[in-house]
Amino acid sequence: MARRGARVVMACRDLTRAARAADEIRQATGNSNIVVRHLDLASMYSVRELAREFTASEDRLDILINNAGVMMCPKWLTEDGFETQLAVNHLGHFLLTNLLLGKLKSSAPSRVVNVSSIAHKGGKIQFDDLFFAKRPYNSLVSYRQSKLANVLFSRELARRLKGTGVTSYSLHPGVIRTELTRHVETWFPMLRAILSAPSVLLMKTPTQGAQTSIYCAVTPGLEHKSGSYFSDCAMTETAPEGRDDAVAKRLWKESARLVGYIEKD
Repeated sequence: MARRGARVVMACRDLTRAARAADEIRQATGNSNIVVRHLDLASMYSVRELAREFTASEDRLDILINNAGVMMCPKWLTEDGFETQLAVNHLGHFLLTNLLLGKLKSSAPSRVVNVSSIAHKGGKIQFDDLFFAKRPYNSLVSYRQSKLANVLFSRELARRLKGTGVTSYSLHPGVIRTELTRHVETWFPMLRAILSAPSVLLMKTPTQGAQTSIYCAVTPGLEHKSGSYFSDCAMTETAPEGRDDAVAKRLWKESARLVGYIEKD
C-alpha cells in the first residue's frame, strides 16, 4: 500500500514494534505518510477509542484490512469477558468495521478485506456456548469458530452494504512463516520440529502471504464479487458452513449484542 502512494494507518497493539515496522516501511518505500495508532482488539474500549480517533483525524478510509489475529492460544478471557480468539479474530473487527462504516461510505468506492483461513472448514458457531463456558476448551475448535465467523461476517456485511459502494471480501492467506504459530507449538510440541525442518521452506513468507489481501484490496472490477472468498489471488468457494446466510445473520445480531453496537438505522 505504501509503495502505491497510499496514506497507511497501522493500528497495532505493540506500539514499539509498530514504530519499528513503520520506519522500515518508510525507508523501503520512500513514503513518509505512515501513521501508527494503538489498537488492542481484545478490548472493545480500545476498539472504540481507535475508531473515535480515526474518525476525528482522517478525511477518508478507502481500504480497511482486518488482518490481526491470534491462533490457538490457551483459554484466556478478555476484559470484556470474551474468549480471546473469538474476541480478537472476530468481535474486535466486527465492532471496528461497523464504527468506521460512516467513513467507508463517505469514501466510496471503498473496500473491507477480512483475513480468515482455510481453517474455517469444519468450524461451527456454537451460539449456546460461544466462549466455552459449558464445554471443555479446545484451542483448534475455538480457532475454527473464529475463522468461520470472519467468513460469515464478510458475507453478511456485503449483503447489508449492497448499493452503498462499500464492498467486502474474505480470504485465506496461506500458511505463513510468522509468530502466529507460537501458541500452536505450545499445544503440539512436535510441530516445533516440523516448523524448523525443511518443510518450513514450503511455507509462505509474509510478503507472499500478503498477496491475496492486496489482490482483494486493489484489483479493479471486484465490486460484483462482494461477499466472496479468495485464496492465492483467485476467488474460490468457502466450505458449506461459510455460505449459511441464516447463521451469518444470527451471528451479526449476536455480535452486535455482545459488543454493544446499536445500528443507527
